[in-house]
Amino acid sequence: MQEPLDPSARAHLQPLLHDVVLCVTAPAFTASPRDGQLTGARVDGFYDHDRRLLHTLRLLVDGREPEPIGVQPLGPDRVKFTAVHRYTQDGTDDPSVLVERTRAARGTESLTVRNTGTRTRRLNVALTAATDLVTVADVKRGHRGPAVPCTAGPRSLSWTSDGEHARLEAVSGSAPEVSAGPAQGTLVWRSVVLPANSCWTVRLTVSGGTDTAPAGHPVAPRTPAPWAEPTVHGDARLVALVRRGLEDLDALRLADPLRTGADDGEDQFVAAGCPWFLTLFGRDSIWAARMMLPLGTGLARGTLWALARRQGTEHHDFREEAPGRILHELRPADAQHGHGLSLPSRYYGSVDATPLFVTLLVDAWHWGMPDADVDALLPAAERAMEWVRQSCAQDEDQLLRYHSRSGGLRHQSWKDSADAVRDAEGRHVGPPLAVCEVQGYAYEAAVGLAGLLHHRGRDDRAAELRDWAASLRKRFDELFWVPAASGPAARYPAVAVGEDGQAVTGPASNMGHLLSTGIIDATGSKDVAAWLAAPGLSSGWGLRSRSADVPGFNPFSYHGGAVWTHDTAIAVSGLCSAGHRREALVLAEGLLDASTHFDHRMPELYGGEAREPSSPPPLPYPATCRPQGWSAASGMALLTALLGLRPDAARRVLTVAPAHPAPLLVEGLALAGNTLHVEVTAAGEGKCSGLPAGWRVENG
Repeated sequence: MQEPLDPSARAHLQPLLHDVVLCVTAPAFTASPRDGQLTGARVDGFYDHDRRLLHTLRLLVDGREPEPIGVQPLGPDRVKFTAVHRYTQDGTDDPSVLVERTRAARGTESLTVRNTGTRTRRLNVALTAATDLVTVADVKRGHRGPAVPCTAGPRSLSWTSDGEHARLEAVSGSAPEVSAGPAQGTLVWRSVVLPANSCWTVRLTVSGGTDTAPAGHPVAPRTPAPWAEPTVHGDARLVALVRRGLEDLDALRLADPLRTGADDGEDQFVAAGCPWFLTLFGRDSIWAARMMLPLGTGLARGTLWALARRQGTEHHDFREEAPGRILHELRPADAQHGHGLSLPSRYYGSVDATPLFVTLLVDAWHWGMPDADVDALLPAAERAMEWVRQSCAQDEDQLLRYHSRSGGLRHQSWKDSADAVRDAEGRHVGPPLAVCEVQGYAYEAAVGLAGLLHHRGRDDRAAELRDWAASLRKRFDELFWVPAASGPAARYPAVAVGEDGQAVTGPASNMGHLLSTGIIDATGSKDVAAWLAAPGLSSGWGLRSRSADVPGFNPFSYHGGAVWTHDTAIAVSGLCSAGHRREALVLAEGLLDASTHFDHRMPELYGGEAREPSSPPPLPYPATCRPQGWSAASGMALLTALLGLRPDAARRVLTVAPAHPAPLLVEGLALAGNTLHVEVTAAGEGKCSGLPAGWRVENG
């Protein structure tokens, strides 16, 4: 019988986040337990630029911890913790002293003690503070560094170690007594006198950073969000999901400091997620920008430029860089991520970010990105497409396949956990692998870029890309379709094809990404739609990452059964674009119902248990990021899909093919610089006003 995990071993596991209160204003965030007391455990702390500045901030009143009674989010960036301080001699259970801590992501905390009673109180208030100044990567792998000795100053404590520094200061209110030691420091306010119906407040700031900050690392934006703010009327779940998602995306914005220009503008993008991925991630940032295109092309522009400036230029084994390849992730420094994962600060180990980069530019062109921006970014897209084609040319099956290096990511598609790919018997399958959706991305990128080049008068290059895409589509048909012994359709696309040309069997959500790429025909699309809406993959709360009907399914496995918000939204978008509205609504309704149980802040992923009439609400995956970029943007993806919006810049046509079953009105969308209003009537008819000059609407 296996022994239970002892506390010391548990300390070296990735911290769970399901009950952590996260506040974020990228690149800073705070992570707190629900009582607000930072004790240095797990992920506790104030962070900035991937560095923990403070891990302990423990409050004592008269030598006791106040008793927590509630936590109230005040937006993505702030939270209020309320506690009480009680006295046995009061003769009542009613609390008369309230303790309120309002904590903000950008390193501020306001501490207020209120006396709501009828007698004067004399209190001793103390704050203990400490830090280890470790990186987010260290925290993620369960590592807590040694305490950094602190130094006392007027109204402040400070810490310095190996070029890293942090400072806690009481910037307003009465001055504390300050003491410092090798493990921690304290700020003490003795004999705080609180007359009846009065309050006492101090304001604290936490600041710090590194003396060797890397040039070009993302920074906090100076300007507002580069997207429109729509007004949505109709389904209350959808209204709330879009609103909350936009709030979170605003908090996840970062800017590229390498942007220079006479207009003093910024290239903004969305960080992947808080707390582990609060930086530029090729795949994640691209998907978020794609989903946000109906609100303008500014986010797409910023994302494309941030990635284009860091596009691969040479072959480098450790970084897995190659000419034309698009960045996977950007960090302040090389880091150990646990489980033998050793990644450079600039890492290119992603097979899908490169074709997705091309498609983002094509999509942005269709949504009206100015010609000057499209033309300026086109060379980067062509270099990216060349990397895709060369990678396929080097593969025996002529597929876009990933390999892995020792210490790098084992799997390099969006399902990138170590055990992400399993066959129908539940066995782990390792690289080299050609994953099904990546072939779809490559096909979509080639066809889309061909259309853009044709519109620019480059017909020879466009024809070459179309021929290449047709060949890839043929190889996909030959290698990926798997016959099904049972199920809702006679066949389904394999998750991947191995180096031996053998298909990896077992239905999984990957097939949902194929629907909007064009790599499968109408018959294949119908088969995929049937599998996505069937109970094996559709949990009732959204799309499972792996079918519950095959061995190895686990509703709380990262990629082996849990529901991913963005994955479900992408499948809904594909189903709508392919005309499978009934199946789309099965998944959309599940996702919208799930959102009501998460206060419409969708986690990165959540449990894939089957929904029954009396089943409890879904639970978040215990280590999920929240907020997370493509999850927050999924509300807009869902809205766009249900409106059935598809622009075609070459023909100047906006298709409106509603899938939403009830009236819906959206004001404030954007197309080619114009403000659109789109309505779905009670009869299911789509109407649109505000089109740019020369554009027209087609009803799908």
